[in-house]
Amino acid sequence: MKIAIVDYGMGNLHSVTKAMELVAEGGAEVVLTADPAVVASADKVVFPGQGAMPDCMRHLEESGLKAEVLKAAEEKPFLGICVGAQLLFEESEEGNTKSLGVFKGRVIRFPQAKMIGAEGQKLKVPHMGWNEMFIVHDHPLWAGIPDGDRFYFVHSYHFAPAEDIAVIESAYPYRFAAAVARDNIFAIQCHPEKSHHAGLQLLKNFVNWNGQV
Repeated sequence: MKIAIVDYGMGNLHSVTKAMELVAEGGAEVVLTADPAVVASADKVVFPGQGAMPDCMRHLEESGLKAEVLKAAEEKPFLGICVGAQLLFEESEEGNTKSLGVFKGRVIRFPQAKMIGAEGQKLKVPHMGWNEMFIVHDHPLWAGIPDGDRFYFVHSYHFAPAEDIAVIESAYPYRFAAAVARDNIFAIQCHPEKSHHAGLQLLKNFVNWNGQV
């Protein structure tokens, strides 16, 4: 089995690759690649991303990988991480960027007017650090991860789905979709590769996932 990690010039690729290699079992091959042909030949695809959405979308188009990423999202077990997950929506408020449109909905900035904590303190944007994850719908990639376990976030924008695809929520300070899923696709806002045991469990679940719910 081959797992391709898509390298389109944007993302924390070293950490994602090392984490996937750590959890890969049974001879699974983990390949970091910028080659559309390698993505096409892979059994599973990981689509990371980090940085500004307009830059990420531009690099994806210039790399020639856009078509293969879309095809993989239709056909294979597919994991989107951080901006790689955001790119799956129709558009983002960050730079008013049109993105891939795999999911219906937008990516929106945390509104400053709502950034008030329980004790009346102002909350910073970006949302950065460890935060709890709450199960909305069971999913195979969340197997072995307790409700309320903590993952690591660094983001100023979050998913606003226009369809019922949220499977995990977090709160800052209001509830927002932190992971979405449909069919063979699972997309998560935070960084499982930086989230210790819980994050490694999610990545291990992806390695063993057949793309069915």
